[in-house]
Amino acid sequence: MSKPQRDITLRFLAEPQDVNFGGKVHGGAVMKWIDLAAYACAAGWSGRYCVTAYAGGIKFVAPIHVGSLVEVEAKVIYTGSTSMHIAIEVNACDPKSLIRRKTTHCIVIMVAVDQNGQSEQVPEWIPETDEDIKQHATAIRLMDMRKQIGEQMEIFAS
Repeated sequence: MSKPQRDITLRFLAEPQDVNFGGKVHGGAVMKWIDLAAYACAAGWSGRYCVTAYAGGIKFVAPIHVGSLVEVEAKVIYTGSTSMHIAIEVNACDPKSLIRRKTTHCIVIMVAVDQNGQSEQVPEWIPETDEDIKQHATAIRLMDMRKQIGEQMEIFAS
C-alpha cells in the first residue's frame, strides 16, 4: 500500500472575475481556493470524500492582483480519528518575475465521510521532523483555543 499524500499545491492565475470593487482579488475567491486545496489535501491523505468542518484564523496579509500566479499550499499537520487539520498558505507573484509573497494563511479542519455522510476513520499522521512536531503542537493548542472560543460564542447561538 502506498503512503498517503500529506501535502498539495494548487496553482492558477487570478482572473478578472475574482476582483472586488477595489481592484484586488476578493476574499471570497481566496476562501474558495483555500477550501479546494484543503479538500484535495484531505482526500489525498484519507483516500475518502471529505467535508469542511472548520476554517479559522484566516489572515489576509497582502492583496492579490489580477493576473497573479497564485499558489495555495495545503499540508496535514494533525489527524484525529476522523478529522484532519490542514495548514494553508497562499502565495502570489507576477508570473514574469516569480518573486513569491505570502498573501493569506489559515487552518482548515476536514472530516472524512462515507456516502451517507457518516464520519470515517483516517490514517494517523505522526510528526517526524522538528518542524512537523512544532506544527502538530500548534494544532493541539489551537484546538484548545477553539473550544474556549466556542464556549464563549454560545451566547450568540440563542
